[in-house]
Order: sequence, then structure tokens, then C-alpha cells
Amino acid sequence: MVRKQDRRAVHPGDSTRFPAQLARLLAGAKQLWTVLLYSSAYLSVVTVVEVGIAMVVLSLPPSPAPAVVGLLTFAVYANDRIADADDDARDKPGQVAFVRRHENALYVAAAVAYGLAVSLAMLGGPLALALALLPGAFWVLYASDWLPRLGAGLRRLKDILVVNTAVVALAWSVSLTFLPLAFADRGVTPTVVVVFAYFFLRSFVDAELPNVSDRAGDADAGVRTLPVVVGLRGTRYVLYAVDVATAAVFAYAVAAGYLSVAVALALGAGLAYSLAVTSVLARYADRAWLTVAPELEYVVAGAALSVVALA
Repeated sequence: MVRKQDRRAVHPGDSTRFPAQLARLLAGAKQLWTVLLYSSAYLSVVTVVEVGIAMVVLSLPPSPAPAVVGLLTFAVYANDRIADADDDARDKPGQVAFVRRHENALYVAAAVAYGLAVSLAMLGGPLALALALLPGAFWVLYASDWLPRLGAGLRRLKDILVVNTAVVALAWSVSLTFLPLAFADRGVTPTVVVVFAYFFLRSFVDAELPNVSDRAGDADAGVRTLPVVVGLRGTRYVLYAVDVATAAVFAYAVAAGYLSVAVALALGAGLAYSLAVTSVLARYADRAWLTVAPELEYVVAGAALSVVALA
């Protein structure tokens, strides 16, 4: 028996259909990433991962805490992008153009996100609500002109060397550590202190590394960051010191029994990634990816921690 062959007509356009579809898909993905990057929405995803890390390490039950912190992150940083559009025009022209084009939409989205975050935080009680309001209060002190208007000699916290980065690190480390704790109605333990120290030190690095590519605009605006004051080499050494301090926290926590070796190694994977990023900051100082790369430390740490949790 002779099997009949399926003979189908081949149209000239068939050979180009897949490349065209792939090109459209890639263009759509690029456009989506542009929105996530310039609107700060990608940071919301990262903070959700960070809260997840805290909840796993502290053995906390599921709660709305990741959603609350993610929404707060978007609200705060979207407003920050709008407020700093003039200062960022030199170093981030693409972001500034996006922000100015969609300023009204960003304002509305940020307001809605903040309202949702506060509403969800109320489910966790007064302490959770207070912690949810904290990042916004810190942002007013950090980036707005409220302090300078109080009197001569006062400056925005954002303009003061080290204080600017420390304020950002403190605001987020408090929220990342204690908001899920408030939802779970748990008290402070030595492990909680370790987690807080971890987030504070890592947030310091994450907040300072993007200043490398912003150094020209920051200098023009009078914002004193490490790259502006001590240069790229000095910044790298300071961040190395913070990384060493993080490793010391891990070592102490393991020795004292506050962290298991497996958890410390998982978090250490993220630290190793951060060290790699810091080591090349001078070489790639003007690359846009240097703003995003530090945040991926938590993706690395979260993935490693997931493996530990499932093992």
C-alpha cells in the first residue's frame, strides 16, 4: 500500500511569518520592560521577593505583607521619579522623557497603589498600618523641600553624604523586616535583628550603586553621594566594606545559631552576586544596567533560598 503524501501549498509569505511574529513579540517585550523600568514597577517585584525572603527565614505564615510593600515601593518611587525629573534629565534622558509623557498617569497609579497598600495594611492592625506609612514619611524628609522650608541651613536628607543612602536603607529595611512580623503578630527575636541588619546593609549597597551612573547629574544638583565625593574607586571600597560587614553578620548568626548554614549560604549567593557587580562598577559606570543589576541580588538569594526550602 502506498501512503499518500500530504501536499500543502507553500505560500511565499509563510517563510517570513515566524520572523515577523518573533520581531513583534520582542518589540512588545522591550516596550513592557521600558514601562516596568521607567515607572519603577520592577522594583515592586523585587521588594515582593525581599519580603518573601524575610518570611521564609523567619518562618512566618502567608500574609498580605508582600503585596503591601510592593505597592508602597511603586508609590514611593513613582513619585520620586516625578519629583526628580529635572535633576535626572542629564543622566537619564529616556526615563525623564517617559515620566514627563506619562506624568498624570503615574500620579494616579502611585496614589491608587498607596491607597491599596494602606488599606491592606489595616488588616494587620495599628502596627502594620504605622509601618506601611513609614516609607512615605521618610520620602517626604528625604526628597521633598519640606525641611529646607523650615529654616535656613536645613537641607534635604537626599543632599547629605551617607545620610541620604542610610535613610533609604533604614526605611526599607524596617518595612521589609517588621511589616510581615506585624501581620504575623510575632515579637522581635535575635534572628529578626539579623534579618534587619541584612536588609539594612544590602539596601545601602543597592541604593548607592545606582548613584554611580547618576554622578554627573547629582553633582550639578548639589546631591552629595559617594561617587560624587570620593569617586568610583572610593565608592567601590566603601561598598566592599559593607559587603564584608554582611558576611560578618552571616558568620556571627550561624555561630550563634540564629541562622542555619544552608540559609546563610543561600543569602550568601546573593552577596556573591553583589560583590561581582560592585567589582565592575568603574568599568561600566555609565551603563544603564548598573541601576537595575544590584536589585537582582534578591532574585539570586530568593532562588537559592527556594532550593533550600524545598530540599
